Amino acid sequence: MASTTRRPSQAADRRAVLEQRITSVLEERLRDGATFTELSVEQIAKAAGISRSTFYLYFRDKADVLLRLSGSLKDRSYLIAASWTPTGPDGGVDGLARAYVDILRHYRENAALLAAINEVAAYDPQVHEVWTADQHRFIDNLVNVLKAEQREGRTPAGVAPELAARMIVQGGSQILAQQVSASDGSDDEAVARELARCYWYGVYRRPES
Repeated sequence: MASTTRRPSQAADRRAVLEQRITSVLEERLRDGATFTELSVEQIAKAAGISRSTFYLYFRDKADVLLRLSGSLKDRSYLIAASWTPTGPDGGVDGLARAYVDILRHYRENAALLAAINEVAAYDPQVHEVWTADQHRFIDNLVNVLKAEQREGRTPAGVAPELAARMIVQGGSQILAQQVSASDGSDDEAVARELARCYWYGVYRRPES
């Protein structure tokens, strides 16, 4: 009986180790300057110390590996974004600016991965769908924040929470991604502060007309 109860655990542990090894290989190759399109499954498998056929036991294709990594990238971004609330201990426009700086720092640490995701999302419908669909977590969180602010009378009733949240998340994501790809980072804090001020005074504390 003991041996049969250990087998599933051993199989699960082996799967977790191999999946981590494969995703780490792809991430390292991207950081080393390889483009996603030039990397083959054969190269990834060889670097991970496994056969090509073994690779396909764990991932559908190399885009599937990229999606796994993109999930981790977004999870950290979401934790940073969701930790900010307008009236929290680190709230206000200054807190929002710091949150944007933290997201920019996170994106810069994973710039090669972010570039690969944006590259593949442009031509792979599945990657594009998963990458954009993940924004719903950010949007839903922000809708709840805006509605709570409206109930307390701090955000004008005329603000449409769903529309405003979508514009903030989608627009902000594009600005941050562009900043990472087109800037050396020396003006990250200035961009983060200006972005925070736009949303703070344009939505959260918009003057009543």
